[in-house]
Amino acid sequence: MAGMFIDVTVAPAVVTDATLSKKLVEVCPVNIFKQAPSGALEIIQDNLDECTLCDLCIKAAPAGTVHVIKLYES
Repeated sequence: MAGMFIDVTVAPAVVTDATLSKKLVEVCPVNIFKQAPSGALEIIQDNLDECTLCDLCIKAAPAGTVHVIKLYES
């Protein structure tokens, strides 16, 4: 379930890449991401609406693989 105001989608190739997952966890200032013991990326649903729209996650991943969706602009 997405947040009330923000949703984040991540391409499957990024989710399963332990190196990229770690990078996304490190760059997010509001802890939207966490890394599973397997190395896979997980999104912390309860933190989605804490997103500051800083775009650090988008810049840290390959182009077009991470999307921050503003649900209030639909």
